[in-house]
Amino acid sequence: MLSQQLIIFIMSNLAVIPARGGSKRIPRKNIKDFLGKPIIAYTIEAAIKSKLFDEIIVSTDDLEIKEIALKYGAKVPFLRSKKASDDFATTYDVILEVLNEYKNAQTQFDYVCCMYPCAPFLSHSKIEESFKKIQENNFDCVFPIVPYSFPVQRALKVKNNKVSFFFSEFQNTRSQDLEPSYHDAGQLYWANIKQLEINKTLFTYNTGYVLVSELEAQDIDNEVDWKIAEIKYKLILDGVSR
Repeated sequence: MLSQQLIIFIMSNLAVIPARGGSKRIPRKNIKDFLGKPIIAYTIEAAIKSKLFDEIIVSTDDLEIKEIALKYGAKVPFLRSKKASDDFATTYDVILEVLNEYKNAQTQFDYVCCMYPCAPFLSHSKIEESFKKIQENNFDCVFPIVPYSFPVQRALKVKNNKVSFFFSEFQNTRSQDLEPSYHDAGQLYWANIKQLEINKTLFTYNTGYVLVSELEAQDIDNEVDWKIAEIKYKLILDGVSR
């Protein structure tokens, strides 16, 4: 009788959408209605439309979020643990838990793409562009960045009721002569899983980027941010150039 062999399934790309139920600043943020449908639906639909993923899952601790995720075409093969759902859990912690769950099921992937649920501007083309970047350049990680609208070298601080520059050496430098600066768009992170497990962090010195405009990105931390995001999205629908 032949001995039973352990079969490990190697798959290419895994999409992970982290969406816990405990949002405090905007209650039920991850499934709040955004111009006619739950905001998480935009991320799920973009992932599906990219046609890049063997699995698209939502990592959540919430049964209502699970049902909505399933409705829009994602999988929820397990509920997120309490440890990975608290206020101190990082994106890396969530991804690691998902990867470990799949390993326990004898399934491994080459790349993982973590996409945030409150990212309605995330398009399938940006997912595809980011994946192309990480593959062609052998990056550890790739994510979208947005240019700051004002030079950070001219930032101001307030202390003892007085205002001063953080970097006084740039006080008289023309804005156009300062090096451009950027910030994370807060939409997705593509990661090479082998390097992720070695480095134990997403951001490394071998990290690439794709550039997005201010119109196609918006932090959504409060109700005002939410309204601004809806206005921006409508502008894009109306054909305003990106």
